Amino acid sequence: MINPSTEEAFAIISLGSDKDTDLAVDAAKRAFDGWSNTAPGERLAKVERLLEIYKHRAEEMARTISQEMGAPIDMALRSQVGAGAWHMTNFITAFRDFKFVRPLGDHAPNNWIVMDPIGVVGLITPWNWPMNQVTLKVTPALLAGCTLVLKPSEAAPLSSTLFAEFADEAGIPASVFNLVNGDGPGVGTRLSAHPDIEMISFTGSTRAGKAISKVAAETLKRVALELGGKGANIIFEDADDDAVRRGAAHCFNNTGQSCNAPTRMLVQRSIYNDAVDTAKSVAEALSIDVAHRHGAHIGPLLSDTQYSRVQELIGKGIEEGARLVAGGLGRPSGLNRGYFVQPTVFADVHNTMTIAREEVFGPVLSIIPFDTEEEAIAIANDTPCGLSNYVQTQNGERRNRVARKLRSGMVEMNGVSRAAGAPFGGVTASGRARWGDRLLRSYLFEAASVLLHRTKRWRYLKAWGLRLAKRNGMKKAQVAVARNLAVILHCIWVDGTSFQWGKEAA
Repeated sequence: MINPSTEEAFAIISLGSDKDTDLAVDAAKRAFDGWSNTAPGERLAKVERLLEIYKHRAEEMARTISQEMGAPIDMALRSQVGAGAWHMTNFITAFRDFKFVRPLGDHAPNNWIVMDPIGVVGLITPWNWPMNQVTLKVTPALLAGCTLVLKPSEAAPLSSTLFAEFADEAGIPASVFNLVNGDGPGVGTRLSAHPDIEMISFTGSTRAGKAISKVAAETLKRVALELGGKGANIIFEDADDDAVRRGAAHCFNNTGQSCNAPTRMLVQRSIYNDAVDTAKSVAEALSIDVAHRHGAHIGPLLSDTQYSRVQELIGKGIEEGARLVAGGLGRPSGLNRGYFVQPTVFADVHNTMTIAREEVFGPVLSIIPFDTEEEAIAIANDTPCGLSNYVQTQNGERRNRVARKLRSGMVEMNGVSRAAGAPFGGVTASGRARWGDRLLRSYLFEAASVLLHRTKRWRYLKAWGLRLAKRNGMKKAQVAVARNLAVILHCIWVDGTSFQWGKEAA
């Protein structure tokens, strides 16, 4: 492991093999029956304890993230670690009201949909927002009753290893939570192909997402992909005075290493020159420093590979005729080591240029002029990606109209972030997964639609009894002598309440 600020080695990890992966999957498979049949309240208590430990050891987690991927220490604590706590809290809140068994509808009062955990899930997370993504995947999987194998990015695995310690301290049973370090071609491919993995959740590049989809297709597992982005930030002439500054700062946040960064700033021509000047001033005012130093600054890129790629794309922008107004090639002044990049602003960018087409994953902003609403929408949608777009205007009708026409999984307006429970995900080359605290069902499947009739009471009593006997370790004779269907169904705990059935089901 190389510290991005100093280029010095500070840790060594071992990359797992196919055998290591198989052992983890086997352990998760053995643990599934026990974990999936625990009462939801018991799983909730474990995750609540996990959150307590996560918050208590937040500074330790922040130091780990800062060292492994270069987030400045204050930002790592506030935003990187904070995002994980926020997600876990939201999942816990949503889970308290989640119905594992629900009626089909008023038109069919005796039909009930039962949601069961899908099985063993493989979770592959990226390096740029490690705890944001780990908690988005692990928390709902545990609450749903799934067992899991987590493969963090080999570029930033130490934070996930620390999270595994938290899970153990919280009392998550052995083999319910499993972690295997490794790279994509090794552990990632084996997880995607493993016949005992029922679902793969992956966040990363579009290229890797395609490869995972192909491998996973052989076993017909569920695949959830959240991939790259090339967000457009449309700024109309009536936008609020802070819109350009806010958009540029968002682009440079986390040193530009965010899939939902608004890297294409589309500005209406009447305010275009002023917007370019504002974006330039934002870039030039940014402080760049080592990640372990406290303060409001941006840190280095992750690695030498990332540094070289961003430098190459900045060079492409210059070569293809974009007007460089801030930043450029090379390290910032005063920093002769570490993977530091100058916050860079290009103006007069055309949407066919490389910097407008490819995900740079660095602090590089491309500014594109437009004249009409229709032109802005056309430019914004002219991209293979479709993760997140942004609209800035004080005209409410225009804001909603434009948002409905943008081809992306998310649209944010006037600097207001998505609320808790809003889905996160994209379309097209950005994948089609949806994450969010109200989307626990990503890790569930609709297990049964149960139709009950007065004349067939015993048949359904027996079917449910056998199923519950298997799940709860009951003897079949104990189930067979049950006198009331509600008594049996009460064994499937749902928010601590029993079912209330109508007369036809009695």
